[in-house]
Amino acid sequence: MANTIKTEFHIHTKYSSDSLLSESVLLLMCRLKKLRCIAITDHNELKGALKIRDDFQKRGITVIPGEEVFSADGEIIGLFLKNRIAPGMSAEETVQEIKKQGGLVYIPHPYDEKRYKTVIKADALSRIADEVDFIECHNGRNISAEFSRRQNDIAEKYGKIKAVGSDAHTFFEIGRNTVYLSSVKKEELRDALKNADFTKKKCLWLSHKATILAKIIKRLRRK
Repeated sequence: MANTIKTEFHIHTKYSSDSLLSESVLLLMCRLKKLRCIAITDHNELKGALKIRDDFQKRGITVIPGEEVFSADGEIIGLFLKNRIAPGMSAEETVQEIKKQGGLVYIPHPYDEKRYKTVIKADALSRIADEVDFIECHNGRNISAEFSRRQNDIAEKYGKIKAVGSDAHTFFEIGRNTVYLSSVKKEELRDALKNADFTKKKCLWLSHKATILAKIIKRLRRK
């Protein structure tokens, strides 16, 4: 089967604390960029992905419900989740919760000097490595090509299936870092990713600044 399903992993929406991306704008961008599957992985939140899943499906776009969980040891993504996973648990406990739901464990940006406070700790990754399904070999918000090289090295070190994650928080990042798959079914995703085709793009300089602005706007709204 040809790799014809244009997919984007690791997308954040307005349900993340640092994004203003709405469902309607996301849908528009998916159509413009011809995306057929997206994995929504908001920070410590699942309800946005669950909310739009059926609506997007009617429009021919598969939504993989996910969550980027801020564990005590750094960020871990769970894919194909049914229930929100609480932040603050150890890496082992977080992975256990993902597996309880029949989900897949996805490690985002395993190396990033800019985001060292949130990246999963090296020793924690080594402890949970046997339970990890995918590791990002490139993240769309890497500010240096060296980060991508190091991420790829980590994936190879553990012999894990590689994925490309966009880490999009804004509309202009959608459709730049994508994966072409033969299937997006949970039981077939591992094999599909092993043989996937990737599109990798450099980080847009405005991306991280937009995240800062989104945080400020949300704080002002709360006040």
